[in-house]
Parts: sequence; C-alpha cells; structure tokens
Amino acid sequence: MRVHVVSDVHGNHEALARAGEGADALIVLGDLLDFIDYHDHGGGIFGRLFGVENVSTFARLRREGTAAEMNAFVKSLWASLDDPAAAVDEAVREQYARIFPAMTAPTYAIPGNVDAPALWSEFTGDGLHLVDGRVVEIGGLRFGFVGGSLLPDGVVPKRSGVWRPHLVSREEFDSRVAALGEVDVMCSHIPPALPELTYDVVSRRLETGSRALLDLVRSQQPRWALFGHVHQPLSRRLRVGLTECRNVGHFQRTATPYVLRW
Repeated sequence: MRVHVVSDVHGNHEALARAGEGADALIVLGDLLDFIDYHDHGGGIFGRLFGVENVSTFARLRREGTAAEMNAFVKSLWASLDDPAAAVDEAVREQYARIFPAMTAPTYAIPGNVDAPALWSEFTGDGLHLVDGRVVEIGGLRFGFVGGSLLPDGVVPKRSGVWRPHLVSREEFDSRVAALGEVDVMCSHIPPALPELTYDVVSRRLETGSRALLDLVRSQQPRWALFGHVHQPLSRRLRVGLTECRNVGHFQRTATPYVLRW
C-alpha cells in the first residue's frame, strides 16, 4: 500500500494536482487557502485585496512591530474596502474552485486553521472524503483524523468579522481526539505538543501543539503521527517510543508529498 500525505497547501493547486501520482490514496491535512503569502507578497488573499506594498508592511509589523500596531494596520486595510466580508468570501471561493478539483481520487482531507470548512461541501466531488473527527480504514490500518487548530485558552471565539480562522476550544479538540479510540495512524493539522515539533526556526516562536495528541501518541504508540502547521520546524521528525512523528508540510514550498508504504 502506498499513501501520499501533504499539509499546508496554501493555494499551490498545481503541485497538489500531482501529489497523488503513483499513490493508492492521498491525505491532505489542511490549510488549503493562501491567505497571507509571506514568500510572494502579491499572492494570497491579502495580496489580491490590498497589493504587494501593504502585505510587505504587514509582514514587517508582524516581525518587528507591536500587536497594537499590527492590529491597527489590519483594521485600516479592512476599512478601505466597501464590503470586506464579501470580498474575502469571493476570494476564498475562487481559491477553493481551483484547489478542490486538484485533489485526485481517493483523497481524505481535513481543514487547517487557514480554512473555511463550512464551504467545503460546495466543492467536494466523487472520491473526496471529508474525514475530520473520523476514523477511516485505509489498506487495513485505522487512520484517525482531527482538523483545525486550538483557540487560545481564555479567548472567546468571535461570531462575526471579516475572517475567522478555524479554531476550536481545547475542550472540544481534546474530546475529538479521545473519541477516535484506537488508531494505527494519527493524522492532524497541528502537531503533538513537543517543542522540537512546534518551534518555528524562522518566526522564532512556538506554534500551537496539542497535549491530547501527545498523550495519544504516548499511550497508544501508533505507527505514525502525521501533521503540518509549523512551516519551518526545529525538527521535521521525532521518535516518541515506537511512533514516527512527522511534519508533512510545508507543501506550498516543497511540492513533495510524504510517502507512507506498508
């Protein structure tokens, strides 16, 4: 059996269309959308709406500015649009219209934090399986899937706004992990909460990881724990007991799927 796994596609539909070549199945672990492209400031939804110069300013403020400065700048960008929510919705749908047809059958997909899963059912076709929160048997192995990222503790999710990332409470995320039961392969968007897997060496900060995923790995010792989210991790792979923990992104830049064989 041969399965290809990718994460953090971020709009690279050309590479995604090739990702399943030679595989019995393709697994996509989220972040299909390219919202802010830090490599190409003219790309992504922000680049489309606000142009290269404004995205460059945003990237600089994210690196060097304060949170207040960055938030004020973003607020001014949204205020420059007549109907920012409609503009974002149109841009999201444009990207999904290119990305979803690029997923070759059979594909098993979950959303990341840079996704709008409420829209996914509009773009699915034959052979594309939306498996968030489910266990699926592939080639005789039980694959467990949990998408999205964690809402920071104490933060109340917004019910309105121009754009909301796909974040769930820690309690909800942990309960979805626990509900999977026994799995041979754990597939998630975010990694288990280990600093080697969550620290990004370019942004120089710890990204989100899940303690519940780490507890599952330690207690069950699945063959693989597969994830993305962290674009430049301190370590792309780490053994935790018998489990191979593997970051399969950043597919937008690598354009190379991770290959499982058994």
